[in-house]
Amino acid sequence: MNKEWPIWEIFIRSKNGLEHRHAGSLHAADAEMAIQNARDVYTRRQEGVSVWVVESKYVTASNPEKSGELFEPAKDKVYRHPTFYNLPDELKHM
Repeated sequence: MNKEWPIWEIFIRSKNGLEHRHAGSLHAADAEMAIQNARDVYTRRQEGVSVWVVESKYVTASNPEKSGELFEPAKDKVYRHPTFYNLPDELKHM
């Protein structure tokens, strides 16, 4: 019988942030323990206002080796990339 605790992905929302950001991973027996451990490990200086934990086995990710197949369709939508506009010379940071 495998006695190893599952891995949990930890997401923290900072005090001045609107979104949760991935902070790291840790082992825990259950979600409640994952939240407590995440608080202790990733918010030691009281940086966070919210913690999300997700058991790693429930995270589905795209394959980086197949990123071309996944993101290629966006190239045919030229309106998303305004490269054909003439910008005024005064505009320096676009």
